[in-house]
Amino acid sequence: MSLRKPPLRDVHDARGATFTEFGGWEMPVEFDSIQDEHRAVREEAGVFDVSHMGEIEVGGSDAETLMQRLTTNDVTNLDAGDSQYAMITDDEGTILDDTVVYRLPESEDSAFLFVPNAGHDEQMYDRWVDHRDEWDLDATVSNVTDDYAMFAVQGPDAVDLVADATEESLGDLSKFEAKYATVAGVRCWVARTGYTGEDGFELLLDADEAETVWEALDCQPCGLGSRDTLRMEMGFLLSGQDFDPEEDPRDPYEAGVGFTVKLDTEFVGRDALERVKEEGVEEEFVGIKLVDRGIARHGYEVTDREGEVIGEVTSGTMSPTLNEPIALGYVPTEFADADTRVGVRVRGESKKAKIATVPFLSEKR
Repeated sequence: MSLRKPPLRDVHDARGATFTEFGGWEMPVEFDSIQDEHRAVREEAGVFDVSHMGEIEVGGSDAETLMQRLTTNDVTNLDAGDSQYAMITDDEGTILDDTVVYRLPESEDSAFLFVPNAGHDEQMYDRWVDHRDEWDLDATVSNVTDDYAMFAVQGPDAVDLVADATEESLGDLSKFEAKYATVAGVRCWVARTGYTGEDGFELLLDADEAETVWEALDCQPCGLGSRDTLRMEMGFLLSGQDFDPEEDPRDPYEAGVGFTVKLDTEFVGRDALERVKEEGVEEEFVGIKLVDRGIARHGYEVTDREGEVIGEVTSGTMSPTLNEPIALGYVPTEFADADTRVGVRVRGESKKAKIATVPFLSEKR
């Protein structure tokens, strides 16, 4: 099957980007170097093309009920322009996907927009439609992924950078607030959200207008390579790597995102997650720092001090900011306290490591 392409695939190619397959999409992984792009976001600003993320719109008189039953957070707390992070779980409480849910202004045809991970849009569209029909709800569900381009402008200078491209005030948006604004003459849904730990915005816009907005955002173009190192420094989950319903099923409490679970609402997986909360988890998602030289990668074994395997690394890299190897993974709760000594087998060789508190970087550096 051929890969899906973002609207600006050829523009990125002309700029010299290299590409990778991710979630069924051909996406830019690097424009200049991961180090340079990472540093630009931490110190100035960078812009990512994240048009591989899905977009599903939900409307109709029962839209709120449908969203409430299929996501773990409480959508009734959202006013127009608000958004929230949420999990999508199955009957067993296993995370199928994580998402951001937006409540749209009343003037829009749809009431909600939510953003599944790359390659999950068709699965989530089917899930929403199937449950709508099963529960006989009055709701429209539209997979509009191919209609949108999505950019993330991130970094200390990101707010001023986007302000230069619009005559509207965006700096007063609080974290997880969004609104429609005209950027470079193009109507955009502008949200104060992101995946790097830095201030900034995510912009959703008509795919046909993508180049106009991209060219107006005069900063370092960044690929998925630096996006991954940035999110790892913050301890943010990556679907398919830090949780996978098939290969590494996890519930929100194990994955450290129990704050997204509102047990006073009714959603698919609620009863299972209530039991998990009452009984506690056996493993926890933790940060790991290698003491010895080496880089931990996905799938590497985590051991106790005697060399017995106790867990597995799910993500790992050399932190460009800290200049030391960091990793994420799951270990039994008795090993989850910060500074607990563990080991990581890097290419078969045991390396000393210790459990670390995430995020590795403070959001108030």
